[in-house]
Amino acid sequence: MVYICQNVYILVTNVWQMNRTENLTKLYYSIGEVAEMFDVSPSLIRYWENEFKNLKPQKNRKGDRKFTVKDIHELEKIYTLVKERGFTLIGAQRELRTNKTYSNTAKSIKKLERLKQKLMRLRIRLG
Repeated sequence: MVYICQNVYILVTNVWQMNRTENLTKLYYSIGEVAEMFDVSPSLIRYWENEFKNLKPQKNRKGDRKFTVKDIHELEKIYTLVKERGFTLIGAQRELRTNKTYSNTAKSIKKLERLKQKLMRLRIRLG
């Protein structure tokens, strides 16, 4: 029973971490800021920009990339597929085209967040 609870806790924690981009307040973010959000190098983000057609940040006159919230959400999908789920780049491209993975609604994520809170309270009570 504890083993199942630990797995659910880990699953809920992973879903919670996937929403790391939930509280974005600025209109534009630099590539350094975005790289820090995902704990990757800016060069990896530039590489993914070349590999994934749906990731196209705006560039200013100097050529600096400016990522919108929409761009960051696209990057979050790519990061989840490639880094967390172990997809190849071709597999991630195919998955994003078919959009199977991301048919979850915000309602489902909210339910998992509430479940996480309940599990955290239970964990504290059990000591």
